[in-house]
Amino acid sequence: MRATRLPDQVPANSAPLLEEWYRRHLRPGVLDLSSSGVRPYTFEQVRLACGIGRAELDAVLMDDSDSQGGADVRRAIADRYGDGDPDRVLVTHGSSEAIALTLPTVLRPGDRVVVQESTYHALGHYPAAIGCEVAVLPTGAVRGGHVDPAVLAELITGDVAAVIVNFPHNPTGRTLSPEGWAAFVDHVATTGALLVWDAAFSEITHRWAQLPEPASRYERTLSYGTFSKAFGLPGLRVGWCLGPPELLRATFPRRDRTTLFLSPMVELIAARAMRRAPTLIEPRRAEARRNLDRLRAWVAEHAEHVRWQEPLGGVCALLEIRGLSGEAADCEAFCLDLLEAHRTLLVPGSAFGRPDGVRLGFGGAEREFRAGLGELSAWLRGARS
Repeated sequence: MRATRLPDQVPANSAPLLEEWYRRHLRPGVLDLSSSGVRPYTFEQVRLACGIGRAELDAVLMDDSDSQGGADVRRAIADRYGDGDPDRVLVTHGSSEAIALTLPTVLRPGDRVVVQESTYHALGHYPAAIGCEVAVLPTGAVRGGHVDPAVLAELITGDVAAVIVNFPHNPTGRTLSPEGWAAFVDHVATTGALLVWDAAFSEITHRWAQLPEPASRYERTLSYGTFSKAFGLPGLRVGWCLGPPELLRATFPRRDRTTLFLSPMVELIAARAMRRAPTLIEPRRAEARRNLDRLRAWVAEHAEHVRWQEPLGGVCALLEIRGLSGEAADCEAFCLDLLEAHRTLLVPGSAFGRPDGVRLGFGGAEREFRAGLGELSAWLRGARS
């Protein structure tokens, strides 16, 4: 297996381009076409949709919680995504903390690790920072709902310690069919590698049914989830990890020296939101699918400027921009010029090791999404031509 530097890897003391981009450029009055999540809810909307009374909020005791997460929220997550066992759930400050707690716990310097290309920066950062030997699962190996069997045979072998993937994939929207999912999980199982499965976008699919949790087929699995993407609750900052109880307990020393636990107020809201998940997810999923219909037509109308592989899951797509040089500076200049001229924000593909394109999100409010596409059209047909 060939060791490869991840395309989006950055020095340990540098800010990831994705987060730095938002810090610098996302501001009031900007049309955001870049987000990888659905339109956020207000707290009033969540409170009413989930039946959280003010008296119930007032009764919350502002005491310590549990390092693994409160029992109610763990049980709610286990009932929806796991096997009902709350001991297999770790609740964290977003899925980013789940990644930060688990990967340094399970990986060791010199481990051979396969990481999906162009994925969320934290998933690739920790194996590289720990000193693992990293090989990249190419984006192009995922086609028609399957991972190319020849690529699997070459990359994922018996000496691999962990396989780290994200389906549906951010930023491309590529995902697996049920048959492709089973074949992929079974192949990893034959090697005995730990399967690390980022399921942040699992609730939003556009062709096939939602994929099951891989642990239902292969026990040596860690799976991440979050309220930030399909639930419309990024500001709640709650995520989780599903995995073997002994592995989750092994993260406690690291957590006990950092964040300790979540607020009991936040856990109450998270538990109720999980129990009412369809009420929150379905309206946003429907809105995203309407936006995707519009985007599909828009791409066809602008074929002289852009091309794509249509996303099969999630709420973002990677648009290849014709005429970009493939240099990161050119890609970032394209996005900055669009922002300055049309107050419309995209994320440069260089944040994902793809400087030939941009990430475009279609999970937002329909009116703003249409307006943003109109501004992007004006830019492509004007200055870019």
